[in-house]
Amino acid sequence: MSLSDTLWKENADLAQSALDHGFVRGIADGTLPLASFRHYVAQDAFFLESFARAYALALAHSPDSEGLTEFAALISGVMEELNLHAGYAENWGVSLAGVEPAQTTLAYTDFLLSTAALGGAGLTCAAMTPCMRLYAHLGSSLAKQGYASDNPYADWIQTYSDPEFESLAARLESLLDRYGKDSGELRKSYRRAMSLEIGFFDSSLENA
Repeated sequence: MSLSDTLWKENADLAQSALDHGFVRGIADGTLPLASFRHYVAQDAFFLESFARAYALALAHSPDSEGLTEFAALISGVMEELNLHAGYAENWGVSLAGVEPAQTTLAYTDFLLSTAALGGAGLTCAAMTPCMRLYAHLGSSLAKQGYASDNPYADWIQTYSDPEFESLAARLESLLDRYGKDSGELRKSYRRAMSLEIGFFDSSLENA
């Protein structure tokens, strides 16, 4: 079993907690309060900018040319996701200018950027992979469960269940397998990121 598969299976409890989370269930059935989604969109846009910077640091620390190519492609994927968030923001009346990050958002971005600055390509991949794999898992799970055509959050489900997003998640996992060295520190970083994802959903519900 690959390192990325092992880490995902070890954290299946947190993946299930995310799928069962009130924020995700509200996305699934369309009942999520608009205030929660607006908060989420603004915070996620702030987060994604840091996510792109973390990829850039991983690119700078890449030990070979393959990593340069792959991390550059992943940065492009984040920029496309940011464009989607700009569309969400316009549709839902959310201003992305001067977003004030919540404490949970800052905890996550600080963790990612410090890991990317100091930890090397393998540890950075371990800190970043949970976000991509978890969202691909949530999107595909909700799509399989089905959702109403008039669900106001249908675009969110479609975005993260898209095969292109799955491809990006798999691409990052392949880099984790390539550069990651199994260790207690790496496993701790992976689980920390998974926990921070759930905290991100908690924060969005709290701001309904």
